[in-house]
Amino acid sequence: MTKPLGFRFFVLVIRRSCFVIFEMQLHTPITLVTGPLGSGKTTLLRHILAMHPARFAIVMNEFGEIAIDSKVIEGKNVRIAELGGGCVCCSLLGEFEAAVTEIIKKVAPEIIIVETTGLAEPEALVFNIREALAECRLDGVISVIDADMLVRFPELGHTTRLQIEGADILLLNKIDLVDSKQIEPLETKLREINPSAAIVRTERCRIDPELLFGIPQSREKKIVPPRHEHQPEFESFTFSSDNIFSRDCFERFADTLSANVIRAKGFVRFPDSVQLFNFVAGRWELEPFEAAETQIVFIGKEVSKQKSAIIGVLRECEV
Repeated sequence: MTKPLGFRFFVLVIRRSCFVIFEMQLHTPITLVTGPLGSGKTTLLRHILAMHPARFAIVMNEFGEIAIDSKVIEGKNVRIAELGGGCVCCSLLGEFEAAVTEIIKKVAPEIIIVETTGLAEPEALVFNIREALAECRLDGVISVIDADMLVRFPELGHTTRLQIEGADILLLNKIDLVDSKQIEPLETKLREINPSAAIVRTERCRIDPELLFGIPQSREKKIVPPRHEHQPEFESFTFSSDNIFSRDCFERFADTLSANVIRAKGFVRFPDSVQLFNFVAGRWELEPFEAAETQIVFIGKEVSKQKSAIIGVLRECEV
């Protein structure tokens, strides 16, 4: 069944030591990670968790029925609790507050990171943190921007513009996919939208994590509750299979995937390995991963009309 705009929520608690910490901070810092679909937000989280020694709690908001991103990040040191359906910046704000409060009481993290879906508008969450979570403080808003997408699709949508405007740090990611001469014009475009944010060029979101935390806050004016509108044209559907897939056939499938599909992600079982599949507007890659079955989420505009055709081509790749 094709799903319209709908989200899944997960809380991931990263335990960095085997003992319990009883002393809690007066105001637990919260860092928001936002950015368009497929820009590299989960890649940034994986990098932070691999490089930074702090005790983290991660609240993850996913688009689609299957929680691919949380499976990519979870491991033996991660506990996951599902909070239910809805959007982090909209219908689930009340539940989000309760979850954060419980996390602080039970886990006492040093830092909470919230990764929003690529369709979320961060200013609603910023307002909620400042007005309703007295035990927390907003540490910073990090927006991950896909340089390649910005070159190929220069017209910015409403949500992407808000994600740029609300950032303290803009990670201009995937600069390795564009010509070096195109990078400065992209930075100029970002500065025109947000002149105060720091812009950091990255490949695969590789950045010193220390640069992302303890950001000085200059927002002194009171934030008014934002008007919040989602992009109803985005839909998602999922595909699952216990079968093995031909890699050559699947690669041909990825090369010819419909232009309506903006984002696809998941796990694919081939005869010799399982691979993490990442697709963003025509570009795709495979990365070795461990998973029990093939699961892929497809996100795009009016993808329900092509669901049968897409799944039909995938079935032809089953061994």
